[in-house]
Amino acid sequence: MAKNYYDTLGIDKSASKDDVKKAFRKLAHQYHPDKKGGDEVKFKEASEAYDVLSDDSKRSQYDTYGTSGAGGGQGAGGFNPNDFSGFDFSGFNRGNGGVEFDLGDIFGDFFGGGRGGSGGQKKGRDISVDIEISFEESIFGADKEIRLSKTTTCQTCGGNGAKKRTQLDTCGICNGKGKVAEMRRSIIGSFQTVRTCENCHGSGKVPKEKCETCKGHGVTKQEQTLKISIPSGLENGEMLRMNGQGEAMQGGVSGDLYIKVHIKQHQLFKKAGNDLVMDLKVKLSDALLGGSYAIKTLDGDIDLKIPEGLSIGQILRVKGKGVPYANGKRGDILVRSHIDIPNKLSKDVQKLVEELRSKGV
Repeated sequence: MAKNYYDTLGIDKSASKDDVKKAFRKLAHQYHPDKKGGDEVKFKEASEAYDVLSDDSKRSQYDTYGTSGAGGGQGAGGFNPNDFSGFDFSGFNRGNGGVEFDLGDIFGDFFGGGRGGSGGQKKGRDISVDIEISFEESIFGADKEIRLSKTTTCQTCGGNGAKKRTQLDTCGICNGKGKVAEMRRSIIGSFQTVRTCENCHGSGKVPKEKCETCKGHGVTKQEQTLKISIPSGLENGEMLRMNGQGEAMQGGVSGDLYIKVHIKQHQLFKKAGNDLVMDLKVKLSDALLGGSYAIKTLDGDIDLKIPEGLSIGQILRVKGKGVPYANGKRGDILVRSHIDIPNKLSKDVQKLVEELRSKGV
């Protein structure tokens, strides 16, 4: 049975070449075998479909005859990461008979390499931690402290890896440029790739004498206390991100810190948007005649008026005592009433109820 390459990429038959490229990059990012949860079979299928539909000649033949010719494109060979045919490289600097560009600009996000940070810098490892806060802290916000053991910039040398009061020499590998160029060959010819110099980590300089604290690495492992500002109205399981608070990397930028927040359950309240919901048992007599009940709020105790003729499940609203939101406003407390009907009645009470029933109440 002939393969439907349009269905494989999830596009219409009228899709432009740019649509084809976007669809393939999305699927390649999702299914690349080097990624966690990747699928090699689906990746190869997407690669084959892209190889055919990105080529005008192959696409025309496929639309006419349902095949792209011998082999059907890449076929079982799958996608070749060194073959970037079909991508427009116009606009990149040309030199030495090839094309100079950073492969990470195109495929670094799903081949595990690439820039990793801004301006072509490498990025340190991200860190993920879990913390638990009280229900009140999730409503009003709070400042918390966490202690981490992580790789940080060396305080002795400031991250350059050099011993104090010693000079930095020009890196002999990249000649002070911080990058190393390599020539590669592909089916479109030779091209030049550029990567960060591993000897100087992109700085172009190397220490003449290494720092005694970090041994020239520019980073050290140490304990660090971080202050975290918990915003108000946070939901259970939400993730906070602190840029640059992950692990440091010499010659690059620090990773990020991800904080997953777990909220303790409250004995009385549940959160519903900007409102707080609670249940209240009301005596039958108070439901019929009205009354007043002392209830707890997150701001202290208040008296709640029970109206006459309260029905089962009726919602009573306490305004302005809920979750803070924009411009200092707050949601409400929604009190869900439960009328407490006694299981057994005394003779006197039974007599009174009989009298009410006789009067049609």
